Amino acid sequence: MKLRTTAILLLFWLGVFTVHAVKGSASSQPMRKFSCVKLSTKQWNIRNFVNYEKQQVPIDAIMFITAGGIRICVSPNQKWVQAAIKRIDENRPAKRK
Repeated sequence: MKLRTTAILLLFWLGVFTVHAVKGSASSQPMRKFSCVKLSTKQWNIRNFVNYEKQQVPIDAIMFITAGGIRICVSPNQKWVQAAIKRIDENRPAKRK
């Protein structure tokens, strides 16, 4: 009887430990809501963009965000993309110290 109780308690604690270990490792990784999987080949009007995010996984991309919240994924290697990033960075308010 003691052996059976010990085995049940051991399995219970092993289960609790496993749940906490899996939950901790999964929640420590930041999850993106939106991710680029396909890139637009069109050259967009850079005045429409208010923000951007860099992405490397699953593909190397820049995700531009318009004032209306529309997200557009493009290749970071294009000259107009670099110009748009520079324009957005210049228009951001300076951080206070």
